[in-house]
Amino acid sequence: MSSQKESTVRTLTVALLVCLVCSVFVAGAAVALRPTQQQNALLDKQRSILAIAGLGEAGMSGKQVRELFNERIVTRLVDLETGKFSDEFEAKSFDPLAAAKDPQLSQALPAEQDIASIKRRERYSIVYIVEGQGEGAIDTLILPVRGYGLWSTLYGFMALEGDLNTVAGLGFYQHGETPGLGGEVDNPKWRGLWPGKELFGDNGNLAIQVVKGGVDPKSPKADHQVDALAGATLTSNGVNNLLHFWLGENGFGPFIANLRAGEA
Repeated sequence: MSSQKESTVRTLTVALLVCLVCSVFVAGAAVALRPTQQQNALLDKQRSILAIAGLGEAGMSGKQVRELFNERIVTRLVDLETGKFSDEFEAKSFDPLAAAKDPQLSQALPAEQDIASIKRRERYSIVYIVEGQGEGAIDTLILPVRGYGLWSTLYGFMALEGDLNTVAGLGFYQHGETPGLGGEVDNPKWRGLWPGKELFGDNGNLAIQVVKGGVDPKSPKADHQVDALAGATLTSNGVNNLLHFWLGENGFGPFIANLRAGEA
């Protein structure tokens, strides 16, 4: 073998070994860091739940967030088919998003029902409760919601006051919408439009709506309407659709009805 060929083989061998060693290190780091990443994701979610419930302060440490969450938030499992609380799984460790990918724990949605474009809906989900005074009293109910916007699935929470009709807040903790347009779902000014709005009309039907062109304060529907995001029609439509799905008959609608009737 010529010296040139030997040099080429040696170079390729060294390059292959370097790639192999780097791959082992990267894979090892990913495995080692996975628990930390999972804990950070859980912490971010707990921080979002506390914020949407109006609890805590900005800048709390991770320890403070965890302590306040465990002190004030009750996590419950809900059977979306029956609209009632369930003990089928441990609520604190149950992952609805993972369940939505499991054919044994979810169902495919026909196109006419899948207005939030989530494809599959889990049978069991979780809700978060800030308890009020008195046995069984609810101060705030926090519901997980998700649905497709323009570029991404938006993951967030809607908080309801104890009457289970008045919105206490809406916020998204994960999405990939366009900054300055659909990404304005994160804007505190827009989020501030939601508290005080009412979900249901006088006839009991779901009436909450994101409207293009601005809410007319003189309209009898104003209490159920929120301004759409300027220049982000598809994201606004996505928010409207995901709320109508998760607050409707295929989402938490039956559960809210049962809870209001004291039958959950």
